[in-house]
Amino acid sequence: MLIQLVSQHPEALGTIVRNTPAWVWGLLAALLALGASQLRARTASLARVSLLPVTMTAFSVWGSVTALGGSHLLAQVIGVWFAAAAVLFAAVAPGRTAAQYDPVRRSYQLPGSALPLVLIGGVFLVKYVVGVDLAIAPHLVQDEHYALTVAGLYGAFAGIFAGRAARLWRLALRDSGAAMSA
Repeated sequence: MLIQLVSQHPEALGTIVRNTPAWVWGLLAALLALGASQLRARTASLARVSLLPVTMTAFSVWGSVTALGGSHLLAQVIGVWFAAAAVLFAAVAPGRTAAQYDPVRRSYQLPGSALPLVLIGGVFLVKYVVGVDLAIAPHLVQDEHYALTVAGLYGAFAGIFAGRAARLWRLALRDSGAAMSA
């Protein structure tokens, strides 16, 4: 809806941006700062590397519930969210990571990556577009195609974040086990 509106009436974008609550821009700034912090190599604990996927999964669930919680399609929305999350988790989790885990210090050496910034921006963008869409056309919450697409997007983001975290958790378990048996 928003994309269609802006493509047909680009002058509407200024009105939409002006009517966006200030806290939304603060949230965007904080999320972009979090994503930008991932661009450089760094050291982080297991708790620290778990924080981003947990936070972004919570943001994904919050986005789904606030947008689609009133839909008569809620059971399907939940199913699609979980299915998308599971598929993307299964696709991402088995992959390799360039990170290294030090079991003595119980910390990771993480290479810089733009992917977290892109993913964080993607989750925010979906939440923003859906919020505007539903403000303009609240009936979309009952549209099956719209609701299930939104649920799938949110679930996919959650699955990617969780899958990336699983790679790191697996690395810690493997390296901790090797350190114990040595």
